[in-house]
Amino acid sequence: MSPKGKSVNLSDGVIRLTPGSVEKDEEGVFRLELSMWPTANTFRAGHRVRLQVSSGAHPLYSRNAGTGEALATGANLRSADQEVFHDASRPSYITLPVVRLLEAEPL
Repeated sequence: MSPKGKSVNLSDGVIRLTPGSVEKDEEGVFRLELSMWPTANTFRAGHRVRLQVSSGAHPLYSRNAGTGEALATGANLRSADQEVFHDASRPSYITLPVVRLLEAEPL
């Protein structure tokens, strides 16, 4: 996000979950690891990084009804809640590789 508040999507990472497809811990929490699609960006001083977690991105990606029904014919929808933990026992993080840019020689 720029210092003026403009937010631009740089990359997506999509994972489709179905009921029962992920093992939950005793508190009902599960861990996901997601790779983002390749991109590059220069973050200047004053810029911030925003991570958005959502249940879907229809119509960009086919909808996930959250019921486990067939994607093309499912008629029921189930709402989904996401919660990102960031406490000592369940740390959340994003890894951003840093690449040193080489200065280009004048043409």
